[in-house]
Amino acid sequence: MKINYHKKRFKAVTNSEHGEVDPQTIFHYSQEGDVLWAVYQGSSIKLGTITGLVKTDGSLEFAYQHVNTEGDIRSGKCISRPEILEDGRIQLHEAWQWNDGGEKGESVIEEIA
Repeated sequence: MKINYHKKRFKAVTNSEHGEVDPQTIFHYSQEGDVLWAVYQGSSIKLGTITGLVKTDGSLEFAYQHVNTEGDIRSGKCISRPEILEDGRIQLHEAWQWNDGGEKGESVIEEIA
């Protein structure tokens, strides 16, 4: 499945207990070739960035980092599997892990129409 993420916006639908994003966190994606990046902020995130790759199987592999409202700098890694919803929007099923402490979690983010 070949998806272009350039200029698409997403928000979290679900997140695990140790996650810090929620539906008020908005992700602004960009893409050039197989390189993917995003800026995100909202709710408990002052500012975050994502840098990664769109893999040949359509999955996304990226690193993320952000500053939260507590003043902590956090980072981790994530693998996302895309799904196209009936209305044509993209939904990403994410498996992530923090670098500091190693807690793992899962989240789902959806394209904002």
